[in-house]
Amino acid sequence: MKSVLITGGARGIGLAAARAFAAAGYRTAITYRSSAREAEDLKREYGTAVYRCDFCDPNALGDLIRALRADFPDGFDVLVHNAGISLRKQLQDVTREEWNDMVNVHLTAPFFLSGEFAPDMIRRGSGRIIHISSVWGKLGASCEVPYSAVKAGLIGMTKAMAKELAPSGVLVNCVCPGAVDTDMNADLSEDEKRAFAGEVPLGRFAAPEEIARAVLFLAGEDASYVTGQAISVDGGLA
Repeated sequence: MKSVLITGGARGIGLAAARAFAAAGYRTAITYRSSAREAEDLKREYGTAVYRCDFCDPNALGDLIRALRADFPDGFDVLVHNAGISLRKQLQDVTREEWNDMVNVHLTAPFFLSGEFAPDMIRRGSGRIIHISSVWGKLGASCEVPYSAVKAGLIGMTKAMAKELAPSGVLVNCVCPGAVDTDMNADLSEDEKRAFAGEVPLGRFAAPEEIARAVLFLAGEDASYVTGQAISVDGGLA
């Protein structure tokens, strides 16, 4: 049975991905920060292994890796780096702590988790690493400079890792969602949501399951010649 680790797997895109992988027969593990009830629901329904980890705290990463190694000594066949936080502020109002949180969650955690588990994939001669970036990593967004910056960084990380790991049979790709109906956009008013949806050629927000299907595709055999790509799933926005 293949195994997958999905960070931020108790809500939104991560939750949809966890369900999709479990339904496809994967042994699933997720991390979560605050959604304990949703994580326990996954554990009961699918036998998912769940781990609480706040990636804003760089010291928490070592504890997580030790716990994962105890339960998954051979590592994972698929890593899905989905954990994310949002921040809507003008550039001059962003604090150093907020900036560091963005970097720790979106770049530091995926980098070191990949560094920990990629060697297992290399030894097996196969594996998939999938980063969840954003359309704003390609286009940039006003009042979301830190978020846009780290999501662009994930795209760069994807391309570099793909070139480094391809000779060992490990494929690395990135999914760039657009407007998705998740808690991350819950602070938008209905008028703001309608305005945002109006900018999308398809005229609507995506469901998390639509993004999850793209992730599952990249993990499967139909994507066996796809690596180093930043695939937009954004309704035509980018």
